[in-house]
Amino acid sequence: MLEQFQEFFRKEKIILSISGHDKASVKFLLTVSGGIDSTVMSDLFHKSGLAFSIAHCNFNLRGKESDGDEQFVKLLAKKYHVPFHRKSFRTAAFAKRKKISIQMAARELRYEWLKRLAMDNQYDFIVTAHHLDDSIETFFINLLRGTGIAGLHGVPAKQDNILRPLLFANKKMILTYAKENNLQWREDSSNRSDKYLRNNIRNHIIPSLKKLNLGFEKTISKEFSYFKDAADIFKNFIAEKRKEIVSKEGKNIRLNILKLKESGYAETILHELLRSYDFTPETTELIAQRLYTTAGKKFLSPTYRLIKDRDFLILSPLSPFHKGGTKEISEEFLLQENQTDFQNEFLRMKTECLTGNLTKVKDKSSSIAYFDYSKLHFPLKIRRWKQGDFFSPLGMKGKKKLSDFLIDQKIPIGEKENTWILESDNKIAWVIGHRIDNRFKVLSSTKKIMKVALLE
Repeated sequence: MLEQFQEFFRKEKIILSISGHDKASVKFLLTVSGGIDSTVMSDLFHKSGLAFSIAHCNFNLRGKESDGDEQFVKLLAKKYHVPFHRKSFRTAAFAKRKKISIQMAARELRYEWLKRLAMDNQYDFIVTAHHLDDSIETFFINLLRGTGIAGLHGVPAKQDNILRPLLFANKKMILTYAKENNLQWREDSSNRSDKYLRNNIRNHIIPSLKKLNLGFEKTISKEFSYFKDAADIFKNFIAEKRKEIVSKEGKNIRLNILKLKESGYAETILHELLRSYDFTPETTELIAQRLYTTAGKKFLSPTYRLIKDRDFLILSPLSPFHKGGTKEISEEFLLQENQTDFQNEFLRMKTECLTGNLTKVKDKSSSIAYFDYSKLHFPLKIRRWKQGDFFSPLGMKGKKKLSDFLIDQKIPIGEKENTWILESDNKIAWVIGHRIDNRFKVLSSTKKIMKVALLE
């Protein structure tokens, strides 16, 4: 087992020769729980003469048992004469606050601390004791949770600066090594509980599969390499489709519906593209089904909103007002008479007062508006548009529903929902970024002009 362990470092080109001088220049930070896997890993590092330190996380989930683990690992570091780092976490409280499982909380806390520790102490690699059985369990967990092809090749042996040098070994090999080398280790009583998905897979599903296929571990280990190659091919395919389908427009991300349809794999591509925006497979399936329906359909993830427009699926990040529900933003803001700058989370505007007549009105950009100052009543109100709004668009006769105006202007749904109004005395003065109201336009008799510029 020692030889296979050392071969990992040569294969990954981390250390060219275990007997060479370069091994001392690479520093490893070992994550050690005190269980048999990490204890064996520590011994293998020691016997290989590699420069390592030990890090231990006390998650405070098993009372005195957790404290006993910490003391054991501290003595293990002393035995090997290596530096020892420890960190105590209030895992249960963190999980409750973040509304995640205990396992997810422990993982998040562990890796955040380890990465910071490695950076502060200039460790080249963080090393975990994951082995073949862990990789097989992860495969089934990902299969049950629906992570896509990327989750079906087990645990990667090297991922950035994280190493897993025991993936060649199964639990039986590790146990044999520990006994042959008279190693002591700690048993985690929670490993026997079936309330955790991983334990259920370990204790029931995998033993059943081993009965059906005596060479199960060898078979699935080989399959992992095929899955990894397939995942790499698929990743390249998605990267190419992303270039064709995805574009950015301000804060919005647009997915070309025609290109999705032409691909022949719309739902699969959508699943991969929308995963990073926290859309579930179930929601993605509904979105794929609505590609052939009329515009206007909305879908929410915890962090994004997707709207089906005519030619695009438009992704917009949810504002703090929307997160956690579908509540519409009803906030209103005021622009005071002598205020020259305005900014909120969605808009930035600059104002300026000009004296004179129409010759001052030079810029015809829709992002700049000019008003007859004498017709404005301060403070001006800034709000989102709503159904039922009417105004008299500059250049048109009579009043018009704002909703009809936005349709006539072919404003995309995503942009339409982010349309703001500048209002004076309950009258719309400017549909910001689009059109001012006739009632506030500058005339030849105007003596004072207010200029408002919408900034990027």
